[in-house]
Amino acid sequence: MPFNMAYTGTIVTSAEMSFMAGELVDATGNVEANWNYLAFYAEAFLCNLVKYDIVTNWASISAIYKPIFTEYAARFAAIQLISYNMAGYTSRIEAEDLINIHWARCKEIIKLLEQSDIQDFIGV
Repeated sequence: MPFNMAYTGTIVTSAEMSFMAGELVDATGNVEANWNYLAFYAEAFLCNLVKYDIVTNWASISAIYKPIFTEYAARFAAIQLISYNMAGYTSRIEAEDLINIHWARCKEIIKLLEQSDIQDFIGV
């Protein structure tokens, strides 16, 4: 991986974000400062989407839902990291294909979360 420091956020880690972006992601954009912003943006979006502070209440989230939130945050970050500079990928089409794959899955996660209720997340 092209990073030196490990960001460990509430719902997503640097390893998860970098993994989703792929091994050809630009190392100058795949850094802790950007991981902080991207995780924060994803967390804020998800909290608003489900109308519950999943960050503050992460420990109370059901184990079956945590990976869904983490996956969304990692894929969201990957989209931004890939978009930052596509030059490292074998072609722009390859980078755009990765973005489209991540975006398609993000839309599916959004749909799933919109159909869920907070009681589902906290196991009530």
